[in-house]
Amino acid sequence: MEVVFWWTIFPYVCGTILIIATFYRFVFRGKSWTAPSTEIFEKKWLRIGSMVFHYGIIFAFLGHVMGVLIPIEVYHALGVEDHVYHFFAIAGGGVAALMVVFGLVVMLIRKFSFPRVRAHTTRGGYFTIIWLLLVVGLGTYMTLIYNTTVGAYEYRLAIGPWFRSLFTFHPQSQLMLGVPTIFKVHIILSFILFAAIPFTMLVHMFSFPLRYPTRAPQQYRSRHGYNKNGR
Repeated sequence: MEVVFWWTIFPYVCGTILIIATFYRFVFRGKSWTAPSTEIFEKKWLRIGSMVFHYGIIFAFLGHVMGVLIPIEVYHALGVEDHVYHFFAIAGGGVAALMVVFGLVVMLIRKFSFPRVRAHTTRGGYFTIIWLLLVVGLGTYMTLIYNTTVGAYEYRLAIGPWFRSLFTFHPQSQLMLGVPTIFKVHIILSFILFAAIPFTMLVHMFSFPLRYPTRAPQQYRSRHGYNKNGR
């Protein structure tokens, strides 16, 4: 029963919350569909942390697509041997994970170090960063420590097929029986994060700024200069 709950029921519960709550927020709370910027209060740390985090999370996402969504048979058909795949997965995944962790740590320190930033940070903002650190921290350990000391775990034979089976509504929960505990914890924490997305600023990840390159630029004027010129 425990296997069925965690690897069949729980993912669908989290997915349902994600879909319904995201739809509700978009339709009925559209004005909250944003990630409020605190750049006006502090720029240097935000620029560093945010840039490194976003690039890292993109690389990490692509790595998960390549490792979980693409079947191992595809790599074999392309002539990619397992040890070659794991070498690049550990190297590339490790760099991406460290980038995400670095960016999150910088942004968390920034929130505590600057009073005005701290005053404008909500509990949801702290939850987002701390929970992301838990998820990515485990992922970093799995990639750089577990896979290089215990051994490179072949998640493409268990986690990958199980995750893809969720989309066909024929979940193969039995595939998760032999998965190392640390991988299971990482997955469970990730699903909790998915369910929390509609209630945090992470919801802005579903909005792609198609009009951004062509929109008119926003202009800011100094209040001091404004008063000085008498305009």
